[in-house]
Amino acid sequence: MSENRIWIERFDESPLMATAVHAGHELRHELVPLLALDVSERAHEEDPYTDYLAKVVPTWLVPTRSRFEVDLNRARDEAIYLNPEMAWGLHIWKEPLNQEMINRSLEEYDTFYAELGTLLDKLTKHFGHIVIFDLHSYNYRRSGPDQPPADASSNPEVNVGTGTMKNRQYCQRIINRFITDLRAYDFMGRHLDVRENVKFQGRQLANWIHTNYPENICVLSVEFKKFYMDEWTGVGDIDQIQAVRDALHCTIPGILEELGNKS
Repeated sequence: MSENRIWIERFDESPLMATAVHAGHELRHELVPLLALDVSERAHEEDPYTDYLAKVVPTWLVPTRSRFEVDLNRARDEAIYLNPEMAWGLHIWKEPLNQEMINRSLEEYDTFYAELGTLLDKLTKHFGHIVIFDLHSYNYRRSGPDQPPADASSNPEVNVGTGTMKNRQYCQRIINRFITDLRAYDFMGRHLDVRENVKFQGRQLANWIHTNYPENICVLSVEFKKFYMDEWTGVGDIDQIQAVRDALHCTIPGILEELGNKS
């Protein structure tokens, strides 16, 4: 992969867009020898398969680089994991990064947000109002692969984060419709446990968008529990991953209907 290709994107004429800022796994060549984590340790904290989920809508922006290079869902001054306290206690680097390396990663951060702004300007100019799926996944077996999973009462299969919205009244119908339709979907003979702001409320990407486009964009920060994969190896269940994407796809008609009601 080219060192210059730090994201992949697609633009189409639709008021729906998706991001998956933690789907990436690549690292700049200069960082690879310094990394103390192995591939599975990295994958454990990344969001495999969310790039596939993002392509459920016509427009998407997906970074190719790992969050261990630069975390696009954190504030700029916290986007580089410099010590274990910034990264779940993990010892990430064999030796400290020098300032030039840090600056190059921050340049990627700035470039990504500039590109995001360009896309959003185009979409809001054309459609007025848009909805963004800010897609993530989260671990629920942190005690170990052979240990009991985290309590389901506080770990929904789908957590819909809406805590960064500046104008919740504007987005409320879209939130309600998304959650209702996702809950109603026949997910392999059952229904998904979908709840709002239980585990996560959204972070930097959603906050940045809502701050800059408070009257035009509703970001749904959707965190899927990694029930469709082995979070310790990164190996996914193809049938369940496809079912998750199908479930996400089923919410699109309702969102478009609600957007139409706003025009």
